[in-house]
Amino acid sequence: MKIATKISEVRAQVREWKMQGLTVGLVPTMGYLHEGHASLVRKSVSMCDRTVASVFVNPTQFGPNEDLDTYPRDFDHDCALLEKEGCDMVFHPDPSEMYPEGFCTYVENLSDMPKTLCGKTRPIHFRGVCTVVSKLFHIVTPDKAFFGQKDAQQLAIVRRMVADLSFGIEIVGCPIVREEDGLAKSSRNTYLSPEERKAALVLSKAVFLGQKMIREGQKDADAIVAAQRELIMKEPLARIDYVSAVDGSTLEPVKEVKKDVLFAMAVYIGKTRLIDNFSVEA
Repeated sequence: MKIATKISEVRAQVREWKMQGLTVGLVPTMGYLHEGHASLVRKSVSMCDRTVASVFVNPTQFGPNEDLDTYPRDFDHDCALLEKEGCDMVFHPDPSEMYPEGFCTYVENLSDMPKTLCGKTRPIHFRGVCTVVSKLFHIVTPDKAFFGQKDAQQLAIVRRMVADLSFGIEIVGCPIVREEDGLAKSSRNTYLSPEERKAALVLSKAVFLGQKMIREGQKDADAIVAAQRELIMKEPLARIDYVSAVDGSTLEPVKEVKKDVLFAMAVYIGKTRLIDNFSVEA
């Protein structure tokens, strides 16, 4: 597996692959990889001839009081996981490589999509996401890019950006990977104390409750959200940021349960903010 730290290295290698007629997949990550990331790499390897993963903690998507400095990092572990899963190249740039001195151009969705859900409390987050992802798309020029459904708002906004800016890249959304007890895998789970780790299960319990209500025929999205909120509020260590039902493509609020409705939540467990969701499949 090749490790590239410079944009020029990535472009040279991808150019060589494409001259051979090979397809390229991209898995953008912020590192501290777990089984959720591994599933994205496996999907790319299964669908593309070559796979590039980026490992870059992107400073432009962190607000001033967020966890940029303390965000977990373990590049050696990341490389071992990526190589095991068949990744062909990892792009691990310094922030100065991605944002050189004088950098002042950003990519921003000006609809309400970045202002809802996580965007209510993280106002600059998705501008940073769109900027770094668009840069990665220009650097790697992939045929397909792979994103986890756990970050459902990010996935919807990236899809919108790709359509609006005519990137010509297929965006592949991949299912949430969970621990055996149901907790969605996340790099931020490492912040949790043993007591908080148990309390964090309230998110997946709320997800499973919503799915059960839909299986039993509930069509009122507000009723499902209310039941999820009631369940979460019973956990003393939990503090709700939001629990919402929205259209999975536009992120606009919905009242009726139907295909592609997204039930999403963000909950603080102690000081750690966790997210989870599910989409209605039929």
